[in-house]
Amino acid sequence: MSVRIRRPAVLLLCCAALLTACGSTGGGAAVVRAEPAALPSADPAQVAATAAATGAFGLDLLHALTADPAAAGRNLVLSPSGLATALAMVLPGARGATADELAAALHTGLTPEQHALATGALNRTGAAAAKDGPVLRQSDDLWAQRGYPLDPHYLGVLAAAFGTGVRTADFREDPEGARKAVNGVVEKATDGRIKDLFGPGQINGDTRLALTDALHLKADWAEPFAPGSTADRPFNRLDGSGAAVPTMARTAALRYAEGSGGILGEPWQAVELPYAGGTLAMDLVVPAQGGFEAFRKGLDRTQLDRILGALAPREVDLTLPKFRFDTANELTPALRALGVRAAFGPDADLSGIPGPGAEGALAIGTVVQKATVQVDEQGTVAAAGSGVGVAVMAAPVPAGSVRLEIDRPFLFLVRDTATGRPLFLGQVTDPAAH
Repeated sequence: MSVRIRRPAVLLLCCAALLTACGSTGGGAAVVRAEPAALPSADPAQVAATAAATGAFGLDLLHALTADPAAAGRNLVLSPSGLATALAMVLPGARGATADELAAALHTGLTPEQHALATGALNRTGAAAAKDGPVLRQSDDLWAQRGYPLDPHYLGVLAAAFGTGVRTADFREDPEGARKAVNGVVEKATDGRIKDLFGPGQINGDTRLALTDALHLKADWAEPFAPGSTADRPFNRLDGSGAAVPTMARTAALRYAEGSGGILGEPWQAVELPYAGGTLAMDLVVPAQGGFEAFRKGLDRTQLDRILGALAPREVDLTLPKFRFDTANELTPALRALGVRAAFGPDADLSGIPGPGAEGALAIGTVVQKATVQVDEQGTVAAAGSGVGVAVMAAPVPAGSVRLEIDRPFLFLVRDTATGRPLFLGQVTDPAAH
């Protein structure tokens, strides 16, 4: 059977990551090692539940970031895994409504310690890559104001779950120098792809902690596209206009599914592109022409699981636009839309983070993420930096061939095929836009 669909598509991108402990610092900062807390190893069932929760959190973020009509039609890439990890590093220090709202946004019913352990274990799952497989690195850091006391139990949980020590910087007296030091470590961890994670003013004299996650992926396709098959082909944008964009093509045995009706309503096609090594894959989900926005709004974790579960071997005649773009977001409004409110205001309770003698109460001052993705004939290169700035408050405040021609906007996902954990998620509405 040959099917040609011209419409916006959703490429959902998710991948597993390699966790690394803190190394030497940048910017002259010092590293203090924390003793891991005496916590049990992560329960496999809790790790699986956390993988599913991260997927649901990622879709929530996608919906929140595309709720504004001005943003809904733009290219977007985000890292659910990166931001979920950064927030999982905050959660063990949160109390009361602050902890409840964070846990609800992260879709977890585990204790903060259990969730941190499960998240760390999930990140480490990606370290077991096959020989000649993807390059996949994930590192987590906690930066603290020099001389600022931190709760030993909180530090122990982060050490046990994420292998983090404490990097120190002088946020109070030299916020710009501290910002450059934090950004420099993230830039190095992502091979220079994520620069200036925290923008000017996002780290200031009130900052006492900065928690960061850096994720870097370089993965070749299991079967690369032949460069000679790439040619300019039409792509239909959301506004109905068209453009000729460099588009790859190949026919191969791939896992494919299609459907229509049901909760999602709009017809769709989906295909899985495996990476070398067999541990990661990119899934492309393509709604029917004209149905992209309705499809995206209706897509939840249950529906995505149904789509991915329907994938089965087929011969697929595939075309896929090459694309490369970056996304930068200050995510406080998106997290507020997901119900995380107390953490940002005078009612914030992060009293599990500071140690005895720490001045003032803490609240989350900023949540940021930058991500980049490049897809070409060879494979995928993607990176993301996620950061949380915590500040002191001055006062309380089947058979046959099927054709899938991706010539319209789409969503993307790169995932760990064993756990289903999403690391990158986004949409491509104009492959020619950078």
